Amino acid sequence: MQYEGVLTKMQTEAGSPIQYYLVFENSFLNMNQLLGRDLEINFQGFKCLNCGKNKKIYRMGFCYDCFYKIPQAGDWIMRPELSTAHLGIADRDLEFEKKAQLQPHIVYLASSSDMKVGVTRKSQVPTRWIDQGASQAIPIIEVPNRYLAGITEVALKDHFSDKINWKKMLVNHVPPIDLVSKRNKIKELLPDEVKEYFDTTPEHLYTLEYPVLQYPAKISSLNLTKTPAYGGKLMGIKGQYLIFEDGTVFNVRSNEGFEVIITVQ
Repeated sequence: MQYEGVLTKMQTEAGSPIQYYLVFENSFLNMNQLLGRDLEINFQGFKCLNCGKNKKIYRMGFCYDCFYKIPQAGDWIMRPELSTAHLGIADRDLEFEKKAQLQPHIVYLASSSDMKVGVTRKSQVPTRWIDQGASQAIPIIEVPNRYLAGITEVALKDHFSDKINWKKMLVNHVPPIDLVSKRNKIKELLPDEVKEYFDTTPEHLYTLEYPVLQYPAKISSLNLTKTPAYGGKLMGIKGQYLIFEDGTVFNVRSNEGFEVIITVQ
């Protein structure tokens, strides 16, 4: 069977294991059902997720012009401490930014490769952790806007990494970490503006199970612009990566805006 469309990040459903769905305009695939089967991925071209034009994708599924124009790609997305909607100050589109920034946010600890600190909207729990391939995660504080979450992350980055070693995550070299113990020692590291939220945030440890038949010993990343046609047996899904039997991994999210044909053998 063949499926054709523009890649967007896989949709997920919490469970044991997590369920993954690749959604196109007129069809979708439950990727869990394809484990152990041969897939072919053929690159057809680009389609910007904003303007819809056949223009080379720059970042986040957007062409260069859209990336530097639309509010969905503002600097505050990757650097939440730059959020200004709480001050009534626009970056690119104040109404959009109010909706995105002026809602509850979680600052968390997660174990993906090593321990990391991060920020997510409360509405994206546990989706954000699934997309990062976290084995476990625990909220540190829940705050009412993105700016407060951002300054908290900045303060904690002096003590914890905010990066993921994606190769360690995909080969499942994840050391055991007591996130509950680490979380409960953090209060004194928090900025004064957010300390009041620490004691009101539930201490809840999330454990995540991924649909993986076999982890690779070594990995190589599939780049569709260099290798426009690839085929292999799907052995697992973790984060936003498809893991194949030969050690090839494919990051669906980093290929948003790519038009593909996927053939299931």
